[in-house]
Amino acid sequence: MLVASPLGGTVRAITEVPDPVFAELMVGPGVALVPRPVASDTACAPCPGVVAAVHPHAFVVETADGRAVLVHVGIDTVRLQGQGFTLHVRAGDTVVTGDRMITWSPVDVAAAGLSTLCPVIALQADPGAVRALLGPGAEVDQGGPLLDWA
Repeated sequence: MLVASPLGGTVRAITEVPDPVFAELMVGPGVALVPRPVASDTACAPCPGVVAAVHPHAFVVETADGRAVLVHVGIDTVRLQGQGFTLHVRAGDTVVTGDRMITWSPVDVAAAGLSTLCPVIALQADPGAVRALLGPGAEVDQGGPLLDWA
């Protein structure tokens, strides 16, 4: 299964995320994205499926075969209590790759002293089954190929 990039930006190793839940692969393998420093950006669905969970700072899309992809918009952004985030979907909505999920401001998140790194995680996947299609430092456009989940 192809996982598309929910945002445009720079790819980073998941181990660089300043949160052990992500960096130590506790929830699954993946990569992180450094979004472009813009006043408004929209994180989009990385795959087709059903919105299993959505919060102002994160969402999960579950595919028809039961796989789930988590996109976390920034690190510790739960502290913002939804301020500055606009949700475009609700739990239970059906989405296709590229559908708008959350609009936010990477510039405002950085100004609040929080990391803008966005983990993209293959939830509970066997690390050997997930391959990053781009290495750390590579630039990716929104919708570009990011992960291959065998």
